Amino acid sequence: MKKNAYIIADNIISPLGFTSVENFDKLKSMQTGVKRWETSALSSEPVCAAVIESKQLFAEFSKLKLDKTFTRLEQLLILSISDTLKQNPSVDIKSPKTLIVLSTTKGNIDLLSEEEKGKFDKNRLFLWETGNIIASHFNNPNQTIIVSNACISGVLAIILGKRLLEEDTYDTIIVSGADLMTHFVVSGFQSFKAVSNEVCKPYDVSRDGISLGEACGTVVLTNNEKLISGSEKILVKSGSSSNDANHISGPSRTGDGLILAIEKTLQEASLKSSDIDYISGHGTATLYNDEMESQAITGTGLQNVPMNSLKSYFGHTLGAAGIVESIIGIHSMKNNTLIGTYNYKEPGVTKPLNIIKETKTARVNNCLKTAAGFGGCNAAVLFIKE
Repeated sequence: MKKNAYIIADNIISPLGFTSVENFDKLKSMQTGVKRWETSALSSEPVCAAVIESKQLFAEFSKLKLDKTFTRLEQLLILSISDTLKQNPSVDIKSPKTLIVLSTTKGNIDLLSEEEKGKFDKNRLFLWETGNIIASHFNNPNQTIIVSNACISGVLAIILGKRLLEEDTYDTIIVSGADLMTHFVVSGFQSFKAVSNEVCKPYDVSRDGISLGEACGTVVLTNNEKLISGSEKILVKSGSSSNDANHISGPSRTGDGLILAIEKTLQEASLKSSDIDYISGHGTATLYNDEMESQAITGTGLQNVPMNSLKSYFGHTLGAAGIVESIIGIHSMKNNTLIGTYNYKEPGVTKPLNIIKETKTARVNNCLKTAAGFGGCNAAVLFIKE
């Protein structure tokens, strides 16, 4: 018999705060972490992005009083995981039954810069070494699993954790995702002419590209109900991924891949489209992604379900996005609050979507999180409040 996968702790580190509660409170009042950078190390031209304040990161990390030196990405991961462990002291990260799963697309990419070259061993550039560093710091005996599958990495990591817990391979899985803002990342998206000069406008008629961001998100999953505190249980009910094989960077024009991922997710949960309370969309604010999503959402009969995008708050945080946005979805369920889509005014996709304009209270018993990424990858995961 398959075991259930419950989320028992979570953390978000972003420009809006260093805890999930801080971030959710800012979103409730529709405050964005994205701002315009006129000149910076990120870009030779003005760019809108969400960047974590280095002084604040240094101050928070210094509180841990560690002897070793860690990279910026490693600091974020250690801080985020440490916060979740404080929330549930019963979690034994040193146990062989506890696994760490890391989600990232670029890892320690900042070590390629001239400013950072030579500060760390060259192996720190490899994702497997990031896993080793984090496992070693927390004295976790298992080989860390790295999930790096473009912008669905975070959602995919949660689905992986769920499946391992169902089979009772482990009893606790810590899923943490992070990516950094660097000149390399910004210039890559600028080469696609995909970066907006303003705070991005998901699904809006005047959208003209993404806003990038950096963040770290962590969720602790368990199949041990003794570790669950509080009256409400948040269950990772189902999840699925697919690939539409459309293009190396361009999303499917029909949404078929995302449709398949959503349909499989609903089938696994034995639910219909009409049972869904809320959708946390991918919503990058690029012309083709938002249109593809509208095709997929209407193609699965979900067009009337309240839906938002959080990219205009956090920017697109790449490997962290699926985890960070899932956590906000979970807190939306806990607080029965739907977050308005910042900067959304008029519909700009050909298929009708029920985009949430302003933050409001509503009964939210479940949340469907969707994601899509380069290479045609798609994913969906469903959270349910028990």
